Amino acid sequence: MKKIKIGLVGANGRMGREIAEVINNNGSCDVVYTLGRDKKVDHDHASKVDVWIDFSSPEALSDVLKIAERHKKPVVCGTTGFTTKEKNQLVKASKNIPVLWASNMSMGVAVLNEALKMFSSVSNFDFQIEEFHHIRKKDKPSGTAITLQENLEKAVGKKCPEPLAIRGGGIFGIHKVHAMSDEEVITFEHSALNRTVFAKGAVTAALWLAKQKKPGLYQIRDVLFGK
Repeated sequence: MKKIKIGLVGANGRMGREIAEVINNNGSCDVVYTLGRDKKVDHDHASKVDVWIDFSSPEALSDVLKIAERHKKPVVCGTTGFTTKEKNQLVKASKNIPVLWASNMSMGVAVLNEALKMFSSVSNFDFQIEEFHHIRKKDKPSGTAITLQENLEKAVGKKCPEPLAIRGGGIFGIHKVHAMSDEEVITFEHSALNRTVFAKGAVTAALWLAKQKKPGLYQIRDVLFGK
């Protein structure tokens, strides 16, 4: 079986190291090229990559997309904290190559986002999202909470209060969606128990995206439920 060749951006970061470990334990793919913050691009090596995984920084996005577009290779991006301009770069690149961006690579969070559609039947309830992350998490609310908020508001057809963002300790990620009436409360909750869950999701997404022939902006839900 031919192994998928992965290019890893941000390999020296916490998520980069976790992703490299998951790939090392996965018999269907290999890291063939890594890109760090100050590393000059070797296009001979870059051309051998089947799919890129980027967990670096918003500032690096432009360069990553240029490399991927030059060699016509797909990109899985899990970086958060993008400006509108940077998000538009993802959209623009997706017209030429397959791009999968997700604020959270957990398959469980993908299921949670799908489950929010069920709240359309109780759209008269009050809603509130809570999210908890480690003290080093910069974006507040998190990209995951923002995505949940967007999908919740789409489901219930109205604006909801901004997510409550709590930072402390070493929490990997807890997200709660509350639906409240005078008589009852429904709570959907997802808890990440370690960073590996995001790394495994990113690798699963990369193996799936490497097989997609059509350019486009894909989501993590597409890996589970189809586009």
